[in-house]
Amino acid sequence: MEKHDLKHEFPEYQDKIHELKISNVHFRKLFDEYHEIEHQIHRINMGSEIANDKFLHELKARLLFMKDEIYAYLNK
Repeated sequence: MEKHDLKHEFPEYQDKIHELKISNVHFRKLFDEYHEIEHQIHRINMGSEIANDKFLHELKARLLFMKDEIYAYLNK
């Protein structure tokens, strides 16, 4: 299973991600929520959790939206 955590998605921004997690409350919340959803999708894909296709699609769409928002923070 391919990882979609932020370390794998944005390896070149590790220092900035760390800095923003410490200095920006909204970014920290976004970071935490992103990882929570990413882990939930991984558990569903591995069969540890059960979900219908519509719910899984909604989770993946939310994850992409959040990734775009995180990327915007990283390029400020």
